[in-house]
Amino acid sequence: MSNRRALAQAALLGLGSATVPFDAAVNIAFPSITGSFGLPIDAIQWVVICYMLAHSSLMLAFGRMGDLAGYALVFRLGLACVAVAFALCALAPIFEWLLAARVLQGVGAALTLSCGPALITSLFAEERRARVLGAYATMLALGGALGPSLGGLLVQEFGWPGVFWFRVPIALIPLLLLRDLPTPPRASVREPFDTLGAVLLAATLVALLLALNRAGRGDTPLAVGLAVVALFGLAAFVQRERRFRAPMLPLGVFRSFDFSLLNLLNALVNLAGFSALLLVPYFLARQTLLGSLLGGFVLATGPLGAAIGSSLGARVSAAMGRYPTTLLACALMSAGLLSTANWGASPPVWMMVGTLTLQGVSIGLLQVAYLDIVTATLPRENRGVAGSLANLTRTLGVVLGAAGLTLVFTIASDGARDFVAGFHATFLFAASLPALMLLAAVSRRGPWLLR
Repeated sequence: MSNRRALAQAALLGLGSATVPFDAAVNIAFPSITGSFGLPIDAIQWVVICYMLAHSSLMLAFGRMGDLAGYALVFRLGLACVAVAFALCALAPIFEWLLAARVLQGVGAALTLSCGPALITSLFAEERRARVLGAYATMLALGGALGPSLGGLLVQEFGWPGVFWFRVPIALIPLLLLRDLPTPPRASVREPFDTLGAVLLAATLVALLLALNRAGRGDTPLAVGLAVVALFGLAAFVQRERRFRAPMLPLGVFRSFDFSLLNLLNALVNLAGFSALLLVPYFLARQTLLGSLLGGFVLATGPLGAAIGSSLGARVSAAMGRYPTTLLACALMSAGLLSTANWGASPPVWMMVGTLTLQGVSIGLLQVAYLDIVTATLPRENRGVAGSLANLTRTLGVVLGAAGLTLVFTIASDGARDFVAGFHATFLFAASLPALMLLAAVSRRGPWLLR
């Protein structure tokens, strides 16, 4: 394959994958959505939960499906699915319709992102893996950066359905043009797909998320019951993966405590980072006079910082080492969140832009270093699972953040009656998470402090 053709296909893969981070446009529309349906602030978590739950619970299953059936087929199926879901979201006449369409969108996002990293690395030589993954992460981050700014403009001109309509053609263009990706049939295609393992994982994640949600609503007996179901589901999933001859996830890699800690770190840093997308849109709407358009530009500086961090990720990892780069990301994220927790009732724009950018840079650095470690750790024939594991831990952090951070905010704000107090307390809590992971990793030394 010529280099020009590979670059063109990589650009189309990036465009198709960017339909997922473009979902940041929905965050700036949160106030418009809750206002349109006459809902309280805490109801907006279901717009995130329904989408991210489907997304995270199916990611590993679809990654394994890509390893068996071909990455290109799974990727293009995902593009078709999200295109339909976007249209259904935009047409939603009631909130329940919107939530159902968000579930479908989550399925499509899982199909698309599960095979994106495997597809794009297949276009180039293996020695260019870190740079290619960095470029891919940059394209995703740019999608996230454009989302809030475009979302602010679309909400202002067309209302909240506009943040879904604009992505329909973005999904259809690569769907129609990506017809000859270099994904020949694999020898492992005859291996069985672990359907039971996929069901157990999905059930475990659903139970866990609903347990957190019920705890936040004060329904303690149901929350405890769901938590028990999640624990039993996790135990059953682990047992299944150990016995099944072609497991979705090779659990042997988790015998390394450092690798397990790395995955926990990625989940918790993304959990903490989601606080900006969850609460800053409401802060901009309530505490500033910027409006939807300018507020969208301010919110976009976080994903823009992620694009900057992703573009620098490969070089920083080469200079510092991949594990030390993840420590740098933790430090930057904690500093950015702590600064946000100290915003006054009406902070200057430069302060908001600076702290959100810092948080974004940390996410960009982390994603490149983390994805490179995971891709190098798992066998090459499991590239679909490797990319899916990276996305799973990230999205699991976001899912838990949607429920957990909403719970912290609700308690700290006295049921949203004191928004500023809840905002500050939530960001202080979020800042503590990457700080704790930084301390835990440094105490391990080993690869974390070595180049």
